[in-house]
Amino acid sequence: MKRRLIGPLLIAGLVLLAGCLSAPLQTTSGGDVGTDATTISTTGTGEVTAESDLAVVNIAVTHTADSADEARGVVADDVAAIRTALTDAGIAEDAIQSTGFNIYPEYNYGGDERELIGYRAIHSLTIEVAPDRAGEVIDLAVGAGADEVRGVFFTLTDEKRAELRSEALTKAVESAKADADTVATAANLQITGVHTASVGGGYSPGPYPVAYAEDSARASSAGAPTELTPGPVTVSATVQMVYTAE
Repeated sequence: MKRRLIGPLLIAGLVLLAGCLSAPLQTTSGGDVGTDATTISTTGTGEVTAESDLAVVNIAVTHTADSADEARGVVADDVAAIRTALTDAGIAEDAIQSTGFNIYPEYNYGGDERELIGYRAIHSLTIEVAPDRAGEVIDLAVGAGADEVRGVFFTLTDEKRAELRSEALTKAVESAKADADTVATAANLQITGVHTASVGGGYSPGPYPVAYAEDSARASSAGAPTELTPGPVTVSATVQMVYTAE
């Protein structure tokens, strides 16, 4: 009888053993690495510096008059003259944009009761040109009636910014990988892949502020031409990387 039991018992044991060998490797849900996996987290930063290829000039025309309509009319005439001067110089019409318009009463509060001085109108414009024409735009605008230069900003076109950001991201990933390799070597491990990656960072527009008082702005058109020297623009990017290692 014992000899008859050997065959069935041997077959049952082989079946159980085969079931154990074919069991799949267990991982956490969502495709994450297993809880016993080794990971190395690093942060990398990349920077690329280049010359700006876009200047943004912010100007304004202001006027105070006895009536709101008179103030509006004077400002409208000056803005029209500025647009003509700029377009005659070859600046595209769509590069000249209105960014603000306001008319409000001005009062003198020095007495017992406030005294109406007049109405002030303000029309703000933004002009986008090549950096080497920023000074020329200021001179043309001031000569045609602008009495405020509220700022000049040297920055990048969208195309150039995207190009530089791609380079900065590549440098950031290389930096993160180098740190991960160093840590892995020190821990007697080897990087086997990337588990997760996230991107951050931005770019610095490199503003070049310029401000004029009302009188000096109008007087500048009679002197030497305005010359501006833009600084470099730095595009930066940051990545957070998690590597698997063994």
